[in-house]
Amino acid sequence: MTTWITRFDAPTDGRLRVAVKDAIDVAGTVTTAGCAAVRDRATPAAADAACLAGVRAAGAAIVGKTTLTELCVSPVGDNAEFGTPVNPLAPDRIPGGSSSGSAVAVANGEADLGIGTDTGGSVRIPAACCGIVALKTTRGLVPTAGVVPLAPTLDTVGPIARDVAGVVAGLRLLAPHRTVTPRRARAIGRLRVDGVEPAVEAAVDGALDRAGVPVRDVTLPGWDAAHHAFDTIVIGELWQAHHDLLDVEGVGEFVNSGIRAGRGVDAESLAAARTAGLAWRAELTALFRDVDVIALPTLVAEPPPLAGFTWFPLTLLTAPVNLAGVPALSMPVPSPGFAVPVGLQLIGPAHGEDLLCATALALEAALG
Repeated sequence: MTTWITRFDAPTDGRLRVAVKDAIDVAGTVTTAGCAAVRDRATPAAADAACLAGVRAAGAAIVGKTTLTELCVSPVGDNAEFGTPVNPLAPDRIPGGSSSGSAVAVANGEADLGIGTDTGGSVRIPAACCGIVALKTTRGLVPTAGVVPLAPTLDTVGPIARDVAGVVAGLRLLAPHRTVTPRRARAIGRLRVDGVEPAVEAAVDGALDRAGVPVRDVTLPGWDAAHHAFDTIVIGELWQAHHDLLDVEGVGEFVNSGIRAGRGVDAESLAAARTAGLAWRAELTALFRDVDVIALPTLVAEPPPLAGFTWFPLTLLTAPVNLAGVPALSMPVPSPGFAVPVGLQLIGPAHGEDLLCATALALEAALG
């Protein structure tokens, strides 16, 4: 049962089936965060996480809590303690993380909607690895009370679904009280980041050629610096959130190494990284005065093989979005010759979820 940590009875009355990442509290169950040490210390949650209020109010059925990478730290999707979900499109390749189980449950048809967290790409990366759709929401749009933190100033909660309509439905449940202003993009900015395989870029360009709106190349000189600032914040806040787990039995070495590295991030470095984040958000905001949406791949290449995995720049194209706090959507596009469809990532301005979804719906329809 590598996709699920806890499984509940599925509904027989046609209700929406929801898979919840096991970093999110569900009343009456233990939240493990994919970590044996956390599981062994925990007691069943007294209440649902705040983000699930709309799910419950709508009468949707939570069918289980899904596997994730330990403490949400790795984007690979593996978990030595609880098992690694199998990528349904390419069983030999990584499922992507950290919301691996929620993505695999949706891709397998075991759930209609997955709910995950995204701190540096953790719903978008597994969606891209599994050929489905996910939305990283604007920071603060969906409440994170009752969610195990990775880096609280970067953490977000978002939906995963088989198609864009499913993500739209999931967003309504996660943020039911927001104002909806659907409008598709009138101008798309095509961003190119060094290190992406040419065939991946070609797949994205081919999809955008059919978007039916003007596309023009744009640049963001601060991208690399934003990624560096992100790295500083995520390990610094990992230390702040989980220093009590350092070298505790039941914590894996990868997580231990991250917490240990975070101990070395002093207050001055953390403040400087957050200041860089403000400058980065301003750079993005300025670009959104010229284009409505920014388009680029979600991953630099096909998902790598799981066996013998060492390193792959999984967050290169996703993490700077979290530093800015803006929304981003990943969707599959036609990719002849690829084991897994290339993920196209659309980035929008703060609270531009409806803009992203309307643009993605139109593109999905155009691509057939």
